Amino acid sequence: MTANRFMRLFIVSITICISLLGCERDASSLREPAAAGGPLLVRALTESQYRASVHSIFGEDAPIAMRFEPGLRSEGLLAVGTSEVGLSPFSLEQYNQAAIALSDFVFNPDSANRPCLDSAADQFDQTCAQHYLSTTGLRLLRRPLSEAQLNLYLEIAKQNFSLLGDFHTGLKYGLVGLLTAPNFLLRIEQTEIVDGVEVLDAYSRAERLAFFLTNTSPDETLLTAAANGQLSHVEGRRQQVERLLASDTLTLAVKDFFTDMLRFDAFRDISKDSAIYPAFNADVLQDAQQQTLLDIVQHLLVDEGDYRQLFNLKQTHLTRALGPIYRVPVPNRKGWSEVSFPSDSAYAGIQSHASFLALHSHPGSSSPTLRGKAIREVFLCQEVPDPPADVDFTLAEETNNHAMPTAKDRLIAHNNEPSCAGCHKIMDPPGLALEQFDGVGKFRVLENNTLIDVAGNLDGQVFETAPQFAQALSNHREIPRCLAERLYRYSVGRDVTWHERAFLDYLNQVFVDVDYRLKPLMRTIALSDSFYAIDGNHSQLSDTHPKIAEAKP
Repeated sequence: MTANRFMRLFIVSITICISLLGCERDASSLREPAAAGGPLLVRALTESQYRASVHSIFGEDAPIAMRFEPGLRSEGLLAVGTSEVGLSPFSLEQYNQAAIALSDFVFNPDSANRPCLDSAADQFDQTCAQHYLSTTGLRLLRRPLSEAQLNLYLEIAKQNFSLLGDFHTGLKYGLVGLLTAPNFLLRIEQTEIVDGVEVLDAYSRAERLAFFLTNTSPDETLLTAAANGQLSHVEGRRQQVERLLASDTLTLAVKDFFTDMLRFDAFRDISKDSAIYPAFNADVLQDAQQQTLLDIVQHLLVDEGDYRQLFNLKQTHLTRALGPIYRVPVPNRKGWSEVSFPSDSAYAGIQSHASFLALHSHPGSSSPTLRGKAIREVFLCQEVPDPPADVDFTLAEETNNHAMPTAKDRLIAHNNEPSCAGCHKIMDPPGLALEQFDGVGKFRVLENNTLIDVAGNLDGQVFETAPQFAQALSNHREIPRCLAERLYRYSVGRDVTWHERAFLDYLNQVFVDVDYRLKPLMRTIALSDSFYAIDGNHSQLSDTHPKIAEAKP
């Protein structure tokens, strides 16, 4: 084992030991510690943020005709990876293609909502063009256009009018320019000096707040609040936070966070052997993800429930397509039905959902190792090192080995390898606890005509059945800590700095005191000074920043 792998495993082991011993970092007061902040960021819009922004500005029917490149996951989140990637030539080409298709939609000659509808085609209407580009640009660029920016897009519109002889066509290309602007495709934070201190300016504050609580660009009300200085004081921010927490868009934000946290982006690459799993089709693939997200929204937002109870819930949402997977009658022929699993059912909690079980399995079989690794990394924020390059999986993959008929038998034999034993010791118990579910989530009791033994120990909590494991997971002290710290990383789009550890301790204690409810935790983050703070050692980003420069139109 290399020194690097040994150190990573050592860190995971120490984390588990802390959990077992009951040690906690000191959070002696509920008074928010002094904000340390982090660096200014340039973040690419995620696919979901791009889609949501387009639809919030141009309507749900607005087309998005492009292919998105896979995101980069960092610290367990695509949201953090957005500050570590640039825009490739392929992405720029796709964004340009999407901009043209969207502008064609907006300026459709047959639309009663076409901009500058009363303007003559053969004359350039300077007043209407300027008004349209400035108002639309405010929403797209998330701040007022400077005089230079407005003149740039006006000049694009004028040049195309001169070439093509049609005012609306010329203005359409002004919109194309806005839709391909770096300030739209990238979230470029800006600062101002207040009392000799460099701080985020009002529009950057609005942007952080909007994408955290709505997953889309700031709406007109929030932009107006930024313009009026409302976001520069606590009560003004509180008014906007409460408004956004009460809006329907909060559901979209929560779904996006959990989609990111649960790594649902990996579903685009999932494949299952249709001969082994004939019931697993495209409808199941889509509905399985929505089932989990609907349960999360229902429990955490509608019912305002304890986050920990997500891991032993018996209530769920199912469609007819999902019925054969869970072997549960689904009343409604179309749409979703709310159902409850029987009290003696092995299904309990989101870790027993088909979305989790199918995603962390092989194409033709289940995988205790993949599932155990995911339990550690996704729900407990514990990094599990990758296996050595020369590890031999032959023994573990011999599913027809009659001498070792179950996955548990094969893993016990596989773990005799010293280089494998350390990681498998922490991965296998939670993974084997879910082994009664096959590669797509169907319940079973036998493997190769042998009873599947799911009994185990999760960091000191002994369990005999899958529901008992669900309770052990729900009780695990790292479950709420992981959620709170990951949510903060998601909100600021970066890893935490060393000096922010005190704030994380404070945040974890707040989560305890609000009975592990999500909305109060989000409110605490959005109202905190830490959410808006920068460390003061980074100057305002400029057009010379590499990521900005490469995206210039």
